[in-house]
Amino acid sequence: MQLNLQSERLFIRTLTIIDAGFMLQLMNSPNWIKNIGDRRVTNKTEASNYILNKIIPSYKKNGFGLFLVCLKEHKKPIGICGILQREGLNTPDLGFAIIPAMEGQGFATEASKVVIQFAREELNLSTLAGITKPNNIASISVLKKLGMQFEQSIQLPEDPNTFSLYTMVLHKATL
Repeated sequence: MQLNLQSERLFIRTLTIIDAGFMLQLMNSPNWIKNIGDRRVTNKTEASNYILNKIIPSYKKNGFGLFLVCLKEHKKPIGICGILQREGLNTPDLGFAIIPAMEGQGFATEASKVVIQFAREELNLSTLAGITKPNNIASISVLKKLGMQFEQSIQLPEDPNTFSLYTMVLHKATL
């Protein structure tokens, strides 16, 4: 699967093992570990394996996954954004993470808007979810800016954390 999406400031594409160094950096940033969890990816080989075994299979199985977010001007990677199909969730959900140096500049919201448009127009998804830890104020703010509304607190299989589930309708059901 090859994906190339754009916004005013961003270029969004499929992840490849070439991106292992960036993923290693992102997955070991303090906010990733605090809000997403320690995936125990400690070197470039493990990051390559994470991309090969966790991210690329979703492209093949679901037609979507996590995508690399780059600054358009320099093609410099600054984060990831995409759609996940998590065990324990009936609805695909939006995921995003930005490196610490680029947080707070609206990049997660901008990338998410492009991914939501892709979900609506190309994937024809009827609904999209977003899950976050209840104390992750920054992610909650992004989800609300995107038009998602809080549904309920949930737990996912084999995860001790409680998450806040947000959802949005992408296509209204027609009779």
